[in-house]
Amino acid sequence: MDKKVTVVGAGNVGATAAQRLAEKELCDVVLIDIIEGVPQGKALDLTEAAPIEKHDAHLTGTNGYDASEGSDIVIITAGIPRKPGMSRDDLISTNAGIMKNVVEEVVKRSPETILIIVSNPLDAMCQVAYDISGFPKNRVIGMAGVLDAARFRAFIAMELNVSAENTHAFVLGGHGDTMVPLPRYSTVAGIPITELMPQDRIDALVDRTANGGAEIVGLLKTGSAYYAPASAAVEMAESILKDKKKILPCAAYLEGEYGCNDLFIGVPVKLGSSGVEEIIEIDLTDEENAALKKSADAVQELKEIVKNL
Repeated sequence: MDKKVTVVGAGNVGATAAQRLAEKELCDVVLIDIIEGVPQGKALDLTEAAPIEKHDAHLTGTNGYDASEGSDIVIITAGIPRKPGMSRDDLISTNAGIMKNVVEEVVKRSPETILIIVSNPLDAMCQVAYDISGFPKNRVIGMAGVLDAARFRAFIAMELNVSAENTHAFVLGGHGDTMVPLPRYSTVAGIPITELMPQDRIDALVDRTANGGAEIVGLLKTGSAYYAPASAAVEMAESILKDKKKILPCAAYLEGEYGCNDLFIGVPVKLGSSGVEEIIEIDLTDEENAALKKSADAVQELKEIVKNL
């Protein structure tokens, strides 16, 4: 394959992302983890599935970073996962240290790569990666809105008993309890959901979306979501690798857009071969603007915590 994607962190999210990348034949995959044998074993297992899944992607598992040299994209999932009773914010100190080390190693070997950040708390980890890498803002992107929108879309499809493929949704703001799902811009086959269900049901779906990660953590008890987060990161990677220019909700570095400055926040962006090629600004109501400001304020608090670590 002429493209290479490195996935840092061979846990459930990272390994599933590696699987999706390989089976879609998007690229060769390097899977990195600090635990000896784990990335090697998972890469070998995925390689042995290749004849059945009918792909020829090359998978490498390693505990070092040398094999990542020249990566087109690096997806960073490394960090401790959420456990029951933990908020994403509880992870900040440990995961900030991990992110700093990972980015330093990655940048040495792939100075032109694009970083897709998955580690939590997402918006704060994007800030760490941006500061440490020294990359231009278009090459540091957070996976949040694609996942949140997918959850919202899934809940809409379940509620209306329609195909999930017919659903579209936008979620703005930080990746957490203050995210801002936008029912006005959420549709089924082009029809706004505000015309398809009563407000109380919309409110229930919005609330479920905002707490979607915590719901799964509560059910699993010993881990957090990984199938949907991996799929979301891979959709972003695919748009970049194929220069598809999809408009997707991602955490991007804002410099005045939506009234936010020097902050990573979830907004609609156009993803192409150079990463974030455009930030799409949409008109918001006063209520939506207030919700987005509240979300941005929460992200700003995390940014200050990271700065003082």
